[in-house]
Amino acid sequence: MSKRKLRKPFFVVNPKAYLYGEESLKLAKAVDQLAEKYDVDILFTVQHVDAYRIRQETSNIIVTVQHMDSLEAGRGMGYILGEALVDAGVEATFLNHAEHPVQVNELVATIKRAKELDLLTIVCADSMAEARAIASLGPDIMVCEPTELIGTGKVSDASYMKETNQAVKEANATVQVLQAAGISTVEDVRQAIESGAEGTGGTSGIIKATDPVATVEAMLQELVKWKD
Repeated sequence: MSKRKLRKPFFVVNPKAYLYGEESLKLAKAVDQLAEKYDVDILFTVQHVDAYRIRQETSNIIVTVQHMDSLEAGRGMGYILGEALVDAGVEATFLNHAEHPVQVNELVATIKRAKELDLLTIVCADSMAEARAIASLGPDIMVCEPTELIGTGKVSDASYMKETNQAVKEANATVQVLQAAGISTVEDVRQAIESGAEGTGGTSGIIKATDPVATVEAMLQELVKWKD
């Protein structure tokens, strides 16, 4: 498997631990159809145990896990093995989310392992300084998300988005930027992409919506206006 190259603007549907099993599969299949309809790259995060099944029953979404570890095949109990993710059809992993932080030495090692396995890395930072430092490690995507906004429905202001975008690009121009803090409306999507970010997406703003699929579709209708 060669590493997926994301087209911009891309989108993330991130159910975290809100959904699993049948409910996760149901949403994944609906989002898969939207990815085809709008010709947009969509990363869909899954529980590790659901990854293989969702990969088998979808063809357009980028199956993404919410964490992996740096260990190699062999000894190591209770960790997430990268080779097993690849074998299950996973193409990307989040790392260092505020709800699952990683020590710097482990983050460096895990990014290295993911590169060896051609897995995309989406690495989170909760401050300007951390964004610069992590960008220098060469992840594929940086998430610049103030911890205090996660799950609140409040978005980062435009100046914060632009400043973090610039900080990441100055540290490493090849890194793509995802602005996704508190994204819950079409206007939030517009603001994120207008800031210069390559991608956006959401969790609670989608999962807790009355109609999550309709919410994703409305957001994608705005997103495609920003295609190159």
